[in-house]
Amino acid sequence: VPEKHRNPLVLMNTLVLQSLMLQIAQVRLKKEVEETEAEKNKYLAENCPPLSLPGSLQELQDLCKKIHQNIDKVDEERYDLASKVSKGDKEIEDLKINVVDLIGKFKKPALKKVRMSADAMLAALLGSKHKVTLDLRANLKQVKKEVKEEAVDVGDWRKNIEDKAGMDGRKKMFEVMFLSPSS
Repeated sequence: VPEKHRNPLVLMNTLVLQSLMLQIAQVRLKKEVEETEAEKNKYLAENCPPLSLPGSLQELQDLCKKIHQNIDKVDEERYDLASKVSKGDKEIEDLKINVVDLIGKFKKPALKKVRMSADAMLAALLGSKHKVTLDLRANLKQVKKEVKEEAVDVGDWRKNIEDKAGMDGRKKMFEVMFLSPSS
């Protein structure tokens, strides 16, 4: 009962209207229950004929087989409908996710290039309280070069050239290039 109205006539009218609405709702609920019951009885009469039990054992076995076939048929239909419903539910969930993704997406701004040293990055990430220096070169693995010094007896260079003159023309070409004064 709304107490905003101070006029007793308005309060009385609202109470009368509420009671009439409740009576109409009760009548409609009774009619709805009766209609559902009538529909149920009609469906049972159409799909479930009255049971007539035969007298012989063979006829009872045939009836049981027929009933089992009907049960199998109904189970197949139920399974098909359940799979359709689950598939529909999955599609609905996917569509909901897509809607949320579409609503929640925003354009990412282009990032600016910032020149910052590794020390500055660590200072920005860790704050000014932590003093960390990062020397990347200090962390590199140091490799010591081994210098191989072999005592090679070079000897006379003319002798080496003569030794390498095994191929025809090499010695002559060398002599022409370096020993001729005309070039």
